[in-house]
Amino acid sequence: MLKYLLPCLCIIVSCSNQKSKPRVWQSIEQRLQTQLITVADGGLIELPEGNFMFTKSLAMDGKSNITIKGKGADKTILSFKNQTEGAQGLLISNGNNITLEDFSIEDAKGDNLKVSEVNGITLRRINSVWADGPKTENGAYALYPVLCKHVLIEECVAMGSSDAGIYVGQSDSVIIRNSKAYWNVAGIESENSRWVEIYGNEAYENTGGILVFDLPGLTQYGHSTKVYNNKVYDNNHENFAAKGNIVASIPPGTGFMVLATHQLEITKNEIRNNKTVGIGVISYDLVAALNEGEVEQERSIGGVQTVNNNYLLDTLYNPYPYKIFIHDNTYSNSHWFPALGHDIGKLFMMKSFMSPPDIAYDGIANPERANPEFCVQESGDLTVLNLDAAHDFENLTKGLKQFDCVGVSAGR
Repeated sequence: MLKYLLPCLCIIVSCSNQKSKPRVWQSIEQRLQTQLITVADGGLIELPEGNFMFTKSLAMDGKSNITIKGKGADKTILSFKNQTEGAQGLLISNGNNITLEDFSIEDAKGDNLKVSEVNGITLRRINSVWADGPKTENGAYALYPVLCKHVLIEECVAMGSSDAGIYVGQSDSVIIRNSKAYWNVAGIESENSRWVEIYGNEAYENTGGILVFDLPGLTQYGHSTKVYNNKVYDNNHENFAAKGNIVASIPPGTGFMVLATHQLEITKNEIRNNKTVGIGVISYDLVAALNEGEVEQERSIGGVQTVNNNYLLDTLYNPYPYKIFIHDNTYSNSHWFPALGHDIGKLFMMKSFMSPPDIAYDGIANPERANPEFCVQESGDLTVLNLDAAHDFENLTKGLKQFDCVGVSAGR
């Protein structure tokens, strides 16, 4: 476990050449919850410097134009290690123009920080972690805006999530930038969200680096996402999600995973040393097949999405990706073999021996759409696969030319 703690020292204690002092815990639980309830619209809640332990969830509801500000992510630390009531650490709901900045939040029973139904939410310089490192018992999401509009996440750190570190779900007009996500199952994830930009981030040492998903049975479907100028590397961590959860299907060693979304552009990213696949583009059909027979574990907490084997009953849902434009990225992979503990890794080992794919498309097409407009315009000696998963991988094909769609720009 020590290997998980060392890189977190600058989050957990101040780093210096002197011997680090142990934390001295204080309680501001009752006072802070009272402030969250009584603060007037337009108010400022200043969090003091120190290490603060909480036993219950904190919540703020129905407020507008509020700033909650600490003294710095390494100076103001809110820990829910001893939480006995509630699922979230901090829950912000039903508000307008809320800013949270300059503090850390740790070790909630469920999600560290959840924001629900807020129009205008800024998360800036927030560190959200499970301090003991990656474990299935950790909460699902470190930073979790859902059903929000006008979301800005910048200069944040997410670590240890058993689902996604930085996650935005069913939200509109989203920017995720200049943040870091590591030691999560999914580093950064946009799910069923619209008009999203993800840029300037680092996603590393997760199971999967960056995910853009569209799932059935939710309040809206996603589209119009651009992912650019990110560093996505060394995402080879074992998958520690609970079985049955949708992210449990991610093969270790995945840089990007794209699932059943449309109008997506992936460009100018550095994609390096993700041992199984640089970018994987798949349909929900394949996810359902890979997870057939799995069920959600009872202890799953929060908004975790599990595999829906009845997804075809959602007649408005399109399980097939289309209008996907991948171009001008850089790829490198020093690994000769994919992760072999996953069926997809075994498939790549058999079908692309000693050359894990830079880009792989499952090849399951929408029977009602003649052209999926899956377009790749890259340069270099890349390994690109069409898996033909719809026919048990019998007619797998390789090469960039099969995906060359000159002039197509993902419907933009």
